[in-house]
Amino acid sequence: MSATAAHRPRIAYLITNSEIGGAQAHVADLMQAMRQHADVTLLAGGDGHLFATAQVAGIPAVRLRMLDNALSPVRAVRTLRELNTALRQVAPDIIHAHSAKAGALGRVAGRMLGIPVIYTVHGFAFKPAAPWRQRLAARVTEWLLAPLATRLICVADGERELARSLPIDGSRISVIRNGLDDVAARARPGGPLRRIAMVARFARPKRPDVLLDAFAQAGLTDCELVMAGDGPQLQAIRARAQAMAPARVELPGSVHDIPGLLASAQVFVLVSDHEAFPLSVLEAMRAGLPVIASDLPGIREQLDDGRCGILLEDNRPQTLARALQALAADAPRREALGRLARQRWEQQFGLTRMIQATWAVYQDTLASAPRYQASARQRHAEN
Repeated sequence: MSATAAHRPRIAYLITNSEIGGAQAHVADLMQAMRQHADVTLLAGGDGHLFATAQVAGIPAVRLRMLDNALSPVRAVRTLRELNTALRQVAPDIIHAHSAKAGALGRVAGRMLGIPVIYTVHGFAFKPAAPWRQRLAARVTEWLLAPLATRLICVADGERELARSLPIDGSRISVIRNGLDDVAARARPGGPLRRIAMVARFARPKRPDVLLDAFAQAGLTDCELVMAGDGPQLQAIRARAQAMAPARVELPGSVHDIPGLLASAQVFVLVSDHEAFPLSVLEAMRAGLPVIASDLPGIREQLDDGRCGILLEDNRPQTLARALQALAADAPRREALGRLARQRWEQQFGLTRMIQATWAVYQDTLASAPRYQASARQRHAEN
C-alpha cells in the first residue's frame, strides 16, 4: 500500500492575511478541493473573509494574532513562536505557505520542526518595477530562505525565471498556473458599451488612478466605470473620481458577487506596475469579457500574447484611453475578444487542472518525507 493510501495526510495552509484577495481565493479553492484527499487546516492572520469560508466548509482554522505584514523584527520573532506553537498542535505533514511574510516564517518554522514546506509564490517582490528598497529586501530574504523550501510553486513562467536566480535546485521548482471553477454568469460584450469593470485591491502595484484618468479622458459619456475592491487608496480614489467624473464612477468596495458584476460589464481593465498571474484577469476571461491590461509577463501568458485581449504598451492614461475608445467603437471586436478569452480560459485555466497538479506536488513531497513515511508505516501496522 502506498503512503498516501495508508492514511490521510494533514496539510496546513498558511497565509499572512485572511482578507479578500487573489491569494486568499486561491487558498480557499485549494482547501475545499483537497478535503477529499487530506485533512486540512487554515492558519492565517487577521479576521477576514477566509475564516468565514473555512467555517462554512467545516475546515478547522487557527487565527495567528501576531501575523501581519509589519516589518518589525521583534514582532516577527514573536509571530514565529506563535506559529511554532500552532504547528505543534496541528501536527501537519506538509505546510503549504502563501504570501511573502507567511512564506518566510513558514519556511523557518518548517525547518525548525522538521516539516516539509511548499511555498507558492503569488508574485516575487523583487521585480524590476518594484521600488528599489522593496526589491533589495525581497531579494535578500528570498535568497536566504529559498533553500528552506522543499518545493517552490510559481504561478507563471515569468515567476519561474525569477526563481531560477535563487539558490534552489530547478527540480524543486514547479509552475502551476492559477485556475478557477466555472460559474453560470456570462457577459455580453457585443451589446452597447454601458459598463467597464475593474476588480483589484486599491494598493500598489495596482493603478486604479491610471484607469480613472483614462476613463475621464476617453469621453465615454454613456458608460459607467465600476472599480470594485478595497485597500488603502480607496478613499483617495473616491475623492478623485468625484472631481473628475462625477456620477459616472462607482466604487462599491469589496464585492462578493464578482461573477455577477463581470457579467454586467462589456469590458474589463486591469492596470498594474507589476503582476504575477492575477485571478481577476482569469475571472474576466471566464466571464467572456474582452480584457485590456498592462503588458506584463504573467498577463501576457494569460492573454496568449495579446491574441485574446489588448496588452497596453505602457501605463499612461492616454494609451489606455485610446484602447477604451477603440473597443467602445467596435462591438464585433469586443464580442470576438470575449469569445477568445473564454475559450482560452476553458482550455488552460480551469480549477481541476490546478488542483491535480498541486496534489501531484503533495504526493511527491510526502513520498520523500521521513516523518510522514514513519507515521504511515505505524498506522499501517496498527491496522
